[in-house]
Amino acid sequence: MPAKGPRAAKLASKWLTIVGIGEDGVAGLGDEAKQRIAQAEFVFGGKRHLGLVASLVNGKATPWPMPFDAEMRDVLALAGKDVCVLASGDPFFHGVGVTLARKVKPGEMLVLPAPSSLSLAASRLGWALQDVETISLHGHSIDLIRPLLQPGARILALTSDADAPAAIAALLDELGFGPSRLTVLEALGSADEAHRAARADAFDLKNINPLNVLALEIETTPDARVLPLTVGLADHLFEHDGQITKREIRAITLSALAPRRGELLWDIGAGSGSIGIEWMMAHPSLRAIAIEADGERVARIARNAAHCGVPGLVVIEGSAPKALAKLQTPDAIFIGGGGSDAGVLEKAIKALRPGGRLVANAVTLEMEALLLDQYNRRGGDLTRIALSRAAPVGSMQSWRPAMPVTQWNWIKP
Repeated sequence: MPAKGPRAAKLASKWLTIVGIGEDGVAGLGDEAKQRIAQAEFVFGGKRHLGLVASLVNGKATPWPMPFDAEMRDVLALAGKDVCVLASGDPFFHGVGVTLARKVKPGEMLVLPAPSSLSLAASRLGWALQDVETISLHGHSIDLIRPLLQPGARILALTSDADAPAAIAALLDELGFGPSRLTVLEALGSADEAHRAARADAFDLKNINPLNVLALEIETTPDARVLPLTVGLADHLFEHDGQITKREIRAITLSALAPRRGELLWDIGAGSGSIGIEWMMAHPSLRAIAIEADGERVARIARNAAHCGVPGLVVIEGSAPKALAKLQTPDAIFIGGGGSDAGVLEKAIKALRPGGRLVANAVTLEMEALLLDQYNRRGGDLTRIALSRAAPVGSMQSWRPAMPVTQWNWIKP
């Protein structure tokens, strides 16, 4: 029934309605959603969505432009009119509602969600959604799933198309997760809904519906490439030519950098990219720019980033300080290589936002002298890190010291 009284007056002031619909179309909509679609002067949505509710539409139906306009210019141009936007399932779960909410105030929108495809998938499988890892691979690299590949994990993944499940299965098999069970849930909520399962190392499902969710139950082999859920990944997990911040030093360095949600790191003299990569692995919102002068290392950093599940790492080929020009203001900076070159440290300090953190490591006397000077001038913390590892000496064992590292950790006033 239509809303009455104060609520009706409040809803009338909302010019934009976002309606989530499932594959069952009109049959799955409530009365209010049907009414808002029918009374709208303008209805936007994908061609499939518009087709599902064609019997309700009385206003002008407009499919999304190709390519999709993330600025939503056509919708925003109609502000004040009665506009309805159609979305898949829950509009605020990787949906168009998220895009519109950046442009339209909540008080101007009425949102009527339907169950998301992941909610439907969890209900079909009997999985507790709060215990499941969820990820959208729609339009994104499948490498993003790598950090989630943990023994015993259950994962629900939104996919891009009919080919994605096979590609993900092949990746799992390559990484040593071949025994994992993959269930493809196709056209959830429609009359054509189907569920099919196969092991990753024996994936042979054909003619998969492009509208699918992939459910993964992760099983490992002894040599599976499991990325630990902590900083300080083993050095062998990175491709490198010796220019890498070693595991123990890297863990201390990342602790000093202290990443916080949404922050941007500059990794200057990135080498293998290990610092920027582990920074981004700490949380999906974190971003990093790796600056490296050597072309071979630049390519290697990109491969390492993909192999560690953070393909979004930005890699800049060039030498600091010149390569730092016009980069977005960082929240934190790490200087690992080239810090003793003229102007690098000064440029980094100037670029850092107030309250930002700078961590610089030195293994040479020249760089150590620069850090000592900065410590005396600006304060912060100066730490000397010395590690030794057991190694054979004849038939016995002794300690073999690694090169000591001097670390300066400073917060910009």
